Amino acid sequence: MKADDLRQKYLDFFKSKGHTIIPSAPLVPINDPTTLFTSSGMQPLVPYLLGEPHPEGTRLVDSQKCFRSQDIEAVGDNRHTTFFEMLGNWSLGDYFKKEQLLWVFDFLTDPDQGLDLDSTKFFITVFSGHPEKGIQKDEESIKIWTELFQSKGIEAKTVDIITQENGAKLGMQGGRIFTYEDKKNWWSRSGVPSAMPPGEPGGPDSEVFYDFGTPHDPKFGKECHPNCDCGRFLEIGNSVFMQFQKQQDGSLKELPAKNVDFGGGLERLLAAVNGNPDVFQTDLFLPIIQKLESISGKSYSDSQFSASFRVIADHLKAAVMLAEGGVYPGNKEQGYFSRRLIRRAVRHGNILGIDHNFTAELTPIIAQIYKEPYPEVAKNLKQIQNVLNDEEARFRKTLVRGLKEFEKYVTVGDVGKPETKRKILDPKSVFNLYQTYGFPYELTEEEADKLGIEIPSKEEFDQELKEHKDLSRTASAGMFKGGLADHSETVTKLHTATHLLHAALRNVLGPHVHQEGSNITAKRLRFDFAHPQALTQGELNQVETEINAIIQKNLPVTKTIEDRDQALKSGASAFFKEKYPDKVSVYTIGDPHNFYSKEFCGGPHVSSTGIIGTVRITKQESIGAGKRRIYAVLAS
Repeated sequence: MKADDLRQKYLDFFKSKGHTIIPSAPLVPINDPTTLFTSSGMQPLVPYLLGEPHPEGTRLVDSQKCFRSQDIEAVGDNRHTTFFEMLGNWSLGDYFKKEQLLWVFDFLTDPDQGLDLDSTKFFITVFSGHPEKGIQKDEESIKIWTELFQSKGIEAKTVDIITQENGAKLGMQGGRIFTYEDKKNWWSRSGVPSAMPPGEPGGPDSEVFYDFGTPHDPKFGKECHPNCDCGRFLEIGNSVFMQFQKQQDGSLKELPAKNVDFGGGLERLLAAVNGNPDVFQTDLFLPIIQKLESISGKSYSDSQFSASFRVIADHLKAAVMLAEGGVYPGNKEQGYFSRRLIRRAVRHGNILGIDHNFTAELTPIIAQIYKEPYPEVAKNLKQIQNVLNDEEARFRKTLVRGLKEFEKYVTVGDVGKPETKRKILDPKSVFNLYQTYGFPYELTEEEADKLGIEIPSKEEFDQELKEHKDLSRTASAGMFKGGLADHSETVTKLHTATHLLHAALRNVLGPHVHQEGSNITAKRLRFDFAHPQALTQGELNQVETEINAIIQKNLPVTKTIEDRDQALKSGASAFFKEKYPDKVSVYTIGDPHNFYSKEFCGGPHVSSTGIIGTVRITKQESIGAGKRRIYAVLAS
C-alpha cells in the first residue's frame, strides 16, 4: 500500500462515520508563544478539546504534519523520525469509548474500507488505574477490547504490568491486553495526574501495538512486552479519553462532556500494512534512499551505513517541510533546528563518502512524494533548493576548516595520577567550535567520540550558549516541548493588536502586504509580513498612529462562524486560504458592514479595542527577500 492510499482510506473511513475532514495546521503554530513547532496531531485542536466550539462541529478527522525536535538524536533506528504525519479523529463531547475503539478496530482490520491488518498481531495497552486519586482501572476499555478480539475468535487475557523500575513482573504472560501505570497510559497537558494543576483536563488512553514477531533483544530487558523498545512491537494508534478534571483538593472529577483524541502515525501504520518494521522501506522514504544509494555508491542494506541513510532521509525531508513553512537555517528558535538538521545530514553524507553538495538533489524527490497532500512543496521547489544548497555550501566550508582546527582546542586533563590523564574539551572550546566553525554540539560529540576525547555535557554547552545569547532564553529553558498558547490578559491584548497592525500596514503600504506569521509573548508581539523594503521612519510613525487611533475609538471585536469562501468574498483575510476548513472562525473589528479588520483566527481576543491600551513599535528587521518583521509592545 502507498502512503497516499492509506491516508485517504483513513479520512474516507471516518468521513463515513460522520466526521468532517479538516486540513493540516502549519508546522509552525500561529500565535502560540509556548512552542516552536506543531509536534502532535492534538496540538492544534487543544482549544476545542478544552471547550471552545469548533466551526466544523463535534466530529473531526485529519492528517496533521508534525515535527518533533526532541527526536533528532533518536533518528537512525528503523522507526524514529522528526517529521511525520499523525492521522487523527476527534470527538468533542460526542461519542466516547465504545464507538471509538470499535471504529479503530474496524479501520485496522476491514479488508475493504480499512487496512486489512491481521488482528492476531494486535496487542493492547490500557490504564492500570490511580486509586489514590479516585481513578480505577480502565475496565470499560478492557471489556470493549475483549469483545472485539472475541469477535475474531481471539482469546484476550488481561495482564497487569507496571514499569520495570518499580520491580514488577514483566513479560507477555500469555496476555493480549496489558495495563500500565500513568507514565505510559495517561494523557494530560502536564503529564501524570500528580503533575496536573487544578482545572486541567486529562484521562486514560489505550494504545494499539503491532507485533512484527522479531526476536527480543535482551539489552532492552530480560523479557519482552508491548512497551518494550526492542523493536518487536510498534505502536500504531493511541485513543485518548479526556474524561477527568483536576479539582482544587487534588482529586479528579469526571467531566460532563468527554472528548476523544486518536492519533495514529502514518509512517508506522504503513510499515505494519507492508509487514516490515522499517518505516524507511515505505514509499515515504525509499525514493530518497535509492537516490542516496546512487549518489554515494553505498547500500542501505549495509548495516554500517543504514543509520546514515535514515538520518539523511529524515532530516532533509524535515528541513524541506520546514522551509516550505518559512523556516530557514539560523542560530535562533526554529531556524536553529533547520540548520541542525541540514548540517547533520551533510555530516552523515560525509560518512557515506559524499564530498559534494547533494541536499538540493533530493528536494525534487521529497516534493514528488508529497505532491498529492502538500503540492505547495513542489510550487516552492526552487526556493527550497536554494535554501538547502546555500546552507550546505556554508557548512562544508566551515567543516573543512573546523576539522583541521579541532585538535587545537584539545587539552590534557589530569585527575591526580599520570595514568588517568585524558584528552578533554572544556565548555568554552566546544562553544568556540560552534561559534567559529558552525559545529553543533552533536558534531563535536561525534568527532570527540571517534578520537577518544572527553567533552562537557550538553547542559554545560547550553549554559555557555545562554551566556553568549546565541539561543533565546525561552528556547534554552525548553520551550520546544510544546504546549498550549498563553491566554493571559496581556497576550490577549497583543494578539488583538496584531490584527490592527496587519490592517494598518496594508493601509499605509498597500494591499500587497500580507501576514507571514506571528509570535506573541507576555512582553511583546512579533509580526512577519510580505513587503519588499524597509519601512521609513515616517511609515512606521503612520502605522503606529493609526493603530492607536483605532484603539481610542474602542471598536467592538466580534467572533462569527462563517462559510470560508463567503468570508473571503466579504473581505476577510487569511493565512493559507487553501488550508482552512469549510467553516471558519472570523474576528471582525468594527461594524460588520464597515469594518476596520476582518480575519480568520482562532486565538484569544479582547471584546473591544479600547481595552488594549497604547501600542508602541520598537523595531523592524529583514527576515529574508521580500519579508519584514516588526516588534511592538504595550506602552506602560
